[in-house]
Amino acid sequence: MRALVALLLLLAALPARAEEVVMGLSQSNVSITTDFDGSDILIFGAVKREVAIQADPPLQVIVTVEGPLEPVTVWRKARKLGIWVNAEAVDVDSAPGFYAVATSAPWTESISAVEDLRHKVSIPRAIRSVGAPMDIMDSEAFTEALIRVRERQGLYRVEEESVELRESTLFDTSISMPANISEGRYLTRVFLTRAGKVVSVHESEIQVGKVGLERWLFTLSRQMPLVYGLLSLAIAALAGWGASALFRAIRSG
Repeated sequence: MRALVALLLLLAALPARAEEVVMGLSQSNVSITTDFDGSDILIFGAVKREVAIQADPPLQVIVTVEGPLEPVTVWRKARKLGIWVNAEAVDVDSAPGFYAVATSAPWTESISAVEDLRHKVSIPRAIRSVGAPMDIMDSEAFTEALIRVRERQGLYRVEEESVELRESTLFDTSISMPANISEGRYLTRVFLTRAGKVVSVHESEIQVGKVGLERWLFTLSRQMPLVYGLLSLAIAALAGWGASALFRAIRSG
């Protein structure tokens, strides 16, 4: 109820435009704990209008959630002397650690290629590769390989027709964030489109971070790596001794 009231207040505060989108999130913070197994984020919103609803061409909604950008080196293996080894590499300047796209219609009906290029909505457009070595003629294949790997890991996904749009005014969708997401700022965007052209954009953020024991261990590993390493060795030795003692107790019993 409070989310609905906040949404209505935001609608009332928007300046007069033909169509304007406003959005809300079920949660703006995701805490990574020792038993974290993922999280579902409900993204909802509405369209404010100063004109009557235009039925044709229909309004469409695209929702994207983009994780922190990071440089990535993508390797291609080759068989040499009967062994598969890393042979060629392309450095990707920045790629989101997580990227999800949800649409209210099939992708080709949601946005044009020109608008996708302008706003960097699709997964390939969100990945920035500065260049490749001169001897590599198919650098696009490395970007495609990166996308395939992260799709298998659940980090990249496209969910067409998963945004429910009611009366061309209210919309909602749910984005699943897997357990292997990284910390950082997750940019959330909502695009309103007509005939493939973006007519309005709204942005928000989701903060993802470790808490409790996870945060303490992460901080320790970064600020005091020697202590972290010794602690890891001590825990491993204690676990090994405990397992050995238990095994001897079982045998003697």
